Amino acid sequence: MRDPQMTCEIGTRELIELDGLGVRLRGTYHRAPQRAAMQDRVGVLFVNSLSLPRAASGDSAVHWADAIAAFGYPSFRVDLPGLGDSEGHATTDLLDFINAGGFTSVAAAVVKQLVQRFSLSGVILFGHCAGSVSALYAGAASPECRGLILLDPYFHLPQAKRPKLREELSDWARRSKLGRLLSNAYDHVRSLALLARGNAPPPNANAQLLARWKQVASAGMPALLLKAPGIKAQGAKPRVGEFDYMDYIVELAGKKSRVAAEFVEGADHSFANRKGRDEVERHIEQWLAANFPLPRFDVSAGDAQAPRSNDVKLDANKQMAAPVARYCALEGR
Repeated sequence: MRDPQMTCEIGTRELIELDGLGVRLRGTYHRAPQRAAMQDRVGVLFVNSLSLPRAASGDSAVHWADAIAAFGYPSFRVDLPGLGDSEGHATTDLLDFINAGGFTSVAAAVVKQLVQRFSLSGVILFGHCAGSVSALYAGAASPECRGLILLDPYFHLPQAKRPKLREELSDWARRSKLGRLLSNAYDHVRSLALLARGNAPPPNANAQLLARWKQVASAGMPALLLKAPGIKAQGAKPRVGEFDYMDYIVELAGKKSRVAAEFVEGADHSFANRKGRDEVERHIEQWLAANFPLPRFDVSAGDAQAPRSNDVKLDANKQMAAPVARYCALEGR
């Protein structure tokens, strides 16, 4: 395999190639404005969500990577082996592979290369749905990982595909008045079973993934968790009868953790609708500024200075007039 190298440059983006442990990986580098020394910055790496290419649903990852770079943080969207433009072959049981941490080693290797090539102080891993699983596994295995951004993370072992009969029953329950009544009754039966079990995770919980979460969160790694409302869910709680993983993992992280968990009303699971994209961008900007503040670049002095509290942030297109909101760790919510 030839040495990884830049292959193309268009505007503020460059196509890059990386070594995926013997497999050629392709990705996109979103350059940040050069207002401070690059080595003072962390980068943000997007990983694939299941089999989606690095652009994600509705090019949402492209939108967020451009925005994050404009905030001052270089961003990278890299296709993992067998996905998107990268070489290699995806396994037929891709979901099981991801849930077992199959991309851990290659994702950690990508993080190390990005830090070395772009002189970064570290990398924040960004994952959505199944991508959040890969991001968490890689974050626990990578000494260069400085934080996690997880959209609709899950901590159970889902089926790759729901049985056709169950899909048909679910559709009928949503359309039919009788079906909705029966579905609600079923939820309440499940809620009684949930109360009987207490705060213990259900049998299909991904114990290995929960252990990796506790490892990084209890050590104080900053993490931003964003959840979209599910079917029949109200507010920040899951539907009746479902185990509250968000509450559980925030508690599991411990009192010294730096976990910010937010519920994004108006978003769908992909977060690719306009409301979802804008809210994710807003949360990420505030979280990055609170946890990874950039040195303020003084044009007259010609170098970077230490950041000041509530400093006004500049991005590539505008000057933000409001102070950056503070994000506080949530404990036991």
